[in-house]
Amino acid sequence: MTEFDFIRQFLQKQQAEGLVLGIGDDAAIIRPSIGFDLCFSSDMLIKDKHFFSDVSPEDLAWKMLAVNISDMAAMGAVPKWVLLSAGLPDLDEEWLTRFCESFFSLAQRFGITLIGGDTTKGDLVFNITIVGELPQEQALRRDAAQEGDDIWVSGQIGMAAAALNHRLKNCTLPPEVFGLCEDKLLRPEPRVDLGLALLPLAHAAQDISDGLAQDLGHILTASSLGAEISTDVLPVPDELRTSVSEEQWTAFALSGGDDYELVFTASADRRSEILAAAAQCGVAVTRIGKTNNSGRLKIKDKKGGELLLTSRGFDHFG
Repeated sequence: MTEFDFIRQFLQKQQAEGLVLGIGDDAAIIRPSIGFDLCFSSDMLIKDKHFFSDVSPEDLAWKMLAVNISDMAAMGAVPKWVLLSAGLPDLDEEWLTRFCESFFSLAQRFGITLIGGDTTKGDLVFNITIVGELPQEQALRRDAAQEGDDIWVSGQIGMAAAALNHRLKNCTLPPEVFGLCEDKLLRPEPRVDLGLALLPLAHAAQDISDGLAQDLGHILTASSLGAEISTDVLPVPDELRTSVSEEQWTAFALSGGDDYELVFTASADRRSEILAAAAQCGVAVTRIGKTNNSGRLKIKDKKGGELLLTSRGFDHFG
């Protein structure tokens, strides 16, 4: 199989509204909807840095697209188009079939069209660029949080980091708990519906990719604010809390990352609307603290004292 056989057989097969010209020319052409802004994001995934070499092609394809969709969810955007570039050691037809079936299944679920990219011979390196649409000037930006806002987190956090640390032999999880956590690590669920529902309700948002403390910190820095949150209300599942030490699950939740849940801020008078919107989306949300004018993030432990983290999250060059 040649590179161009791969493109024709596996990739060159989608048409969608707004796509003027797709795969097969020097560039794709898209026509955005009137009254909408375009939202762009890009992520690179490298073997042994972002995924284990023994990951299944189905799980790899799911995660690499899901984490990019999550960026759109954090902005309140509808994901529409995606470009995929891949460095592959060889063109293994069975592996590619499994990878593409998973990739296109998730893309179809969210109405996303593959419009281009690149392929080359390499040792499993991928880059995805995703493009979404959102109503003009309504994005959920990091710099829009306000003093006194409630801080919310969607879903549950800490599970992906627990699975990763189990695999790295930094902790030991019971088999059934590891299975639950590994599913969160390999197949994160992008919160697109919640992001859309939050557009008229929330001030600022961010997806939790590198750790709650670090990603919330990005919102606080961009908005020139501080905050206080409590570890005792973090949405960490009971199965994880009872499987590892308190120090471990707290670290997984605050600085572990790979959750791809949303952390967002909103006025206290929006609480009932946010709970109703989240319920409509089928996603639990938890209030974990408030913003303030302190200029720093204070994390309170269950006794009310301040918890000082050795690491706030993942850093590629740390």
